[in-house]
Amino acid sequence: MRKYSLALFVILLASSFIINEIVLASKQVSEPIRGIYVNAPNTNKPLFNQLLSLVNTSDLNAMVIDIKDDNGNLTFIPSKKSPYYSIGRPYIPNPSLLMKTLKSNNIYPIARVVVFKDNVLANKKPNLSYKTPDGLWKNARGDSFTNPFLKEVWDYNIGLAIEAVKLGFKEIQFDYVRFPEKFEKVEKQLIYDKSTFQGNRVTAVSEFVKYAKEKLKPFHVKVSVDVFGNAAVIPEAAGIGQNFTTIAQNVDVISAMIYPSHWTEIFGIRKPDLHPYDLVEGYAKVENSRLKQIHNRPISRPWIQDFTASWLGVGNYKVYGKKEVEDQIRALHAEGINEYLLWNASNKYTPNVDYTPY
Repeated sequence: MRKYSLALFVILLASSFIINEIVLASKQVSEPIRGIYVNAPNTNKPLFNQLLSLVNTSDLNAMVIDIKDDNGNLTFIPSKKSPYYSIGRPYIPNPSLLMKTLKSNNIYPIARVVVFKDNVLANKKPNLSYKTPDGLWKNARGDSFTNPFLKEVWDYNIGLAIEAVKLGFKEIQFDYVRFPEKFEKVEKQLIYDKSTFQGNRVTAVSEFVKYAKEKLKPFHVKVSVDVFGNAAVIPEAAGIGQNFTTIAQNVDVISAMIYPSHWTEIFGIRKPDLHPYDLVEGYAKVENSRLKQIHNRPISRPWIQDFTASWLGVGNYKVYGKKEVEDQIRALHAEGINEYLLWNASNKYTPNVDYTPY
């Protein structure tokens, strides 16, 4: 009799474990994503433990981690057989351990892949970039971009996204899915290849997104794209090639960068950085009106501000802390948007924020 009781106890224990796992998985799927940006080198520093603690002791549940960074580097060393081995950097020295850590802490992993801003590929293959008679073109900040008209550039970046999928990331977030800012003012001076693409800048960016979504479909990962907030409030940002609607039609998640500090006078707000709630509320109303027109609309998960924009000058900015972050979240929630991502380039986020302050 004791033998049967022990067997029954084991079965019940196992059943309980399975049920708990199912409930946990269900919670992870249904819970709105609320995340923070994590610079790849910080995954290997003491700061990362602080970031883990921040997520574990709050209503945050996701991390956006650089896999292809702003320079064009792969942020870990892949297999020597990988075509991307030469651009690997050991910023994430043990990616499998990182993924296990994220999983054990129930953190939803999002891989950030910077697409067309790419110093590494541009320097390696100038024909995939823009040139001047004097050499490789760079913008005012000294950065080079690759050419969105070229399918070779598309495939290169999708291959990098697949490297992230192999590690176990559940979502690929494409950033810098655009032409350089003010490109329309300099393009006539540049030498670049458009011979194999029929269409304009907007068509090139939109077709890349559609193509990437199709190529990643077999891997069962979500695809998200970062866009300028401004692209949602005007018919299209033709200069950089972003049309909010055509991009949103081909992604699972759309993430507009709506930092109050990045706007000039708009929605009747003269100094947006001083009024985070009003700015975000105004933006969300416009975005909702555009997304309502899309069949199978994507999830809206904007980037919000957790940094102080002191470069705006005295009287044009305010110090961002608990209230300012919560105001942005409240404004999104008031318009039915319950997902968001926090940006701070140094990953030093405001303490004691209520991430569901409704």
